[in-house]
Amino acid sequence: MTMTDPIADMLTRIRNGLKAERETVDIPGSTIKTNIAKVLKSEGYIKNYKVLPDKRQGVIKIILKYDEEGASVIQGLKRVSKPSRRVYSGYDEIPEVLNGFGINIVSTSKGLMSDSRARKMRLGGEIICSVW
Repeated sequence: MTMTDPIADMLTRIRNGLKAERETVDIPGSTIKTNIAKVLKSEGYIKNYKVLPDKRQGVIKIILKYDEEGASVIQGLKRVSKPSRRVYSGYDEIPEVLNGFGINIVSTSKGLMSDSRARKMRLGGEIICSVW
């Protein structure tokens, strides 16, 4: 089976890891996925991530984050822009996730960042996914 959408695969692995209440999830590495992990960490959705080298492209180990009651910090992850249907938005049109309780990860000319940062920097781009 060939992977047509590695980012959707990454989000599914995180979702499944949270459902199984796992401490960490391993994801096949790539630059864009490392950058998504970086945004998730800076926005406080995951504890941390590490890029581990292996024989192929490397592995990203994501350390998931739970609150005091053991509920996961991430309530939902959704792929917005798919390979079959790309979703682009100007900085002033980036939709809010749950009235600002979630974030969109946007791929801009200055790299991947949260929607709030993209709006501040007045950068539009491809909306990769939503997290809440």
